[in-house]
Amino acid sequence: MRAGGLRTFAIALSLAAAFAWATYYVFVLWASPAARPSAVLVYPFLVGGAVYAGWAATHGAGRAFLRLWTEPGAWVRTGLLLGMQLSVLAATYLTGPVDASLLSLIGDVVATPVIVAFLLGAQREHVTTPRFALGLLLSLAGGALAIVGGRSLAAIPPLGWLVVPAVPLTVAFYFLLSARARTTAPLAAVVSQSMLAAGVVALPLSFLLPGGAAALATVPPVPFLLLVVTGLTSFFLAPVLYFEAIERAGLILPPMLMTGIPVFTLVLSAAFLGLLPTAVALLGIPIAVVGGTLALAGETSVAPLAATPPPGP
Repeated sequence: MRAGGLRTFAIALSLAAAFAWATYYVFVLWASPAARPSAVLVYPFLVGGAVYAGWAATHGAGRAFLRLWTEPGAWVRTGLLLGMQLSVLAATYLTGPVDASLLSLIGDVVATPVIVAFLLGAQREHVTTPRFALGLLLSLAGGALAIVGGRSLAAIPPLGWLVVPAVPLTVAFYFLLSARARTTAPLAAVVSQSMLAAGVVALPLSFLLPGGAAALATVPPVPFLLLVVTGLTSFFLAPVLYFEAIERAGLILPPMLMTGIPVFTLVLSAAFLGLLPTAVALLGIPIAVVGGTLALAGETSVAPLAATPPPGP
């Protein structure tokens, strides 16, 4: 395939991945309240993890997938992934789908390189460019506008505000550790193991969530089907498309196109859930997207970084 066609195909794969991740927020709210939070957490993990594991095995990563179950570092990533999904799920309920997707975007594009540079002291030149600094400010400002303008502050309980920093931080640390793990195991094995393991751990954890373990057996057919589709789209199809785009186009273009996730989320939420943001929130979305794009462009303008896992639902 020629370079131009390869780039176009990679763009199509990246946008398809962004769309698949955006459906998570809509499917979750569509399935609720018939599907309680305990079921919403467990079933997409189990479905996506099982299918991802099968896909990894057919691509020669089955042995590495099995080996990871005995490594302590794999369970640290599992804990981070579970915390990330709990935070994203709580943010979806508390702040709305668009705001939750913006928080995930900030974690992937902004928080990850900042943690790498200033906490680990590595590749600091990537995040000290003026473009990255401007992108960081715009991304945080746009995200704040969207969250403040999207929902009444009084509607969010005090403890709910812990979710706001938890989403980008758990996203960033999970991505960072997964990126490091790919040096010793195929990324398909790393992601599928942590995803399926998170589903297994979430089963006993469901006792502590609204709905409890009993809600796992009482999900009506249509909400259950939505959760299965969520596992197939956001937990399997999206990361597979994303990594394929990176293989074809490198590390700059696909992550930039992930800024489309909050845009797709806004369109889907308005079309299927009737959730229309206020003018302030609507202003914050393009500001955050432009900021994320600038930050990523500034980060990658020095030299390519190691491939990162997907930005998660």
